[in-house]
Amino acid sequence: MADTTGNTGTPQDTRALHASDSPPRRSSWRHIGPGIVVAATGVGAGDLVATLIAGSNFGYTLLWAAVVGCLVKISLAEAAGRWHLSTGRTLFDGWAQLGRWTTYFFGVYVVVWGFVYGAAAMSSSALPLQALFPGVMELEGWGIACALVGLVFVWFNRYAVFEKVMTVLVGVMFVVTVYLAVRVAPHLGDAFAGLLPVLPDAPDSVLNTLGLIGGVGGTITLAAYGYWVNAKGWTDSGWMKVMRLDNRVAYLTTGVFVVAMLVVGAELLHSAGLAIASGDRGLIQLGDILEDRYGSATATFFLIGFFATSFTSLIGVWHGVSLMFADFVTRGRKQAAASRGEDFASGRPEKSWPFRAYLLWLTFPPMILLFQGQPFRLIIVYGVLGAAFMPFLALTLVRLLNSARTPREWRNGPLSNAMLVLAGLLFLVLAVKQIWDQPWAEFF
Repeated sequence: MADTTGNTGTPQDTRALHASDSPPRRSSWRHIGPGIVVAATGVGAGDLVATLIAGSNFGYTLLWAAVVGCLVKISLAEAAGRWHLSTGRTLFDGWAQLGRWTTYFFGVYVVVWGFVYGAAAMSSSALPLQALFPGVMELEGWGIACALVGLVFVWFNRYAVFEKVMTVLVGVMFVVTVYLAVRVAPHLGDAFAGLLPVLPDAPDSVLNTLGLIGGVGGTITLAAYGYWVNAKGWTDSGWMKVMRLDNRVAYLTTGVFVVAMLVVGAELLHSAGLAIASGDRGLIQLGDILEDRYGSATATFFLIGFFATSFTSLIGVWHGVSLMFADFVTRGRKQAAASRGEDFASGRPEKSWPFRAYLLWLTFPPMILLFQGQPFRLIIVYGVLGAAFMPFLALTLVRLLNSARTPREWRNGPLSNAMLVLAGLLFLVLAVKQIWDQPWAEFF
């Protein structure tokens, strides 16, 4: 099993190494950290655009769906963190106990997903920089620069530095989104009315609602949360209360981002009958609208927040998913060594060759897609695998946390089971829709 704590040895071994870092008697805000990281990584520019468009199309009607989405993500991240802390094992170690099919699925997923996501993250981070500094470089140049900065930063820094930088960038995101929400002068009565679970009177309103619930902050970073928990030095169930507070702070922060952007969509776009494009370029359009309405200073401030949102997702994935890939490879190497009757010593994952190999995979091959466009068939495979990952995560957590693999004290209760099953079914419906909508006729 791979060490995910940033120290030599397995998670069980690191308990001794972190003896001076004994769990506090009470959970405290000063201990939080991984939750900030998962919130910053999980909420990308695409999530903000989706929320803006929901506000633009339906006003405050779907505010309740955004709140429900945060509650669903709380249950998923809490379950991942609880598995790590209660068992001393990583999430991939748990998946591997469910059969070889999990290894095959994750292996294909993480390679294809990383290749396409790398290009998307570069482009998303480049867009606000190109708008802030017009004429300096082409979009591709900014994207490559962002990728290289992310590579160097993650390659040479430990988790503690990574967490501090993410916290600063989250602070920027928080200030910008809250400022915009206040700037557009929300109608509080309408906003509170949006907390009532009502579906908009529009075609496909159910699927639009489910998409908003499932889309914001719902990525592979939910699975990475347990790895960041261990990297923080939380290695056993004594940290459970702290982890749960940390997780709630994460999705309270996410909730603020979501509500603030929905307010902007409802007040600035819906009330004026304005529309923006889907995808990251919709935020560039929003910047132009803000400049026309409130001046260049507000537009510049927004673009800085846009960059913080995109770049935190980039370096968060560069770090968190590389930890998962290192665990994936290291577990296979341990099994091979054991079959030969040899011992296998794992060092710090952030210094391991699998971690750094995946960092390079996220950084250099995707640059090809910036110049050549995204290959059609690859995008279909990416869409299918991406759609399948969230139900895979939710339903495997249900199985792991209701079995003897988890100590009885930390197994799922009725509420946890209900939330995870709800999440699994929600993401399964969205996966079926996304797979159904793929242009399969053109694939063959």
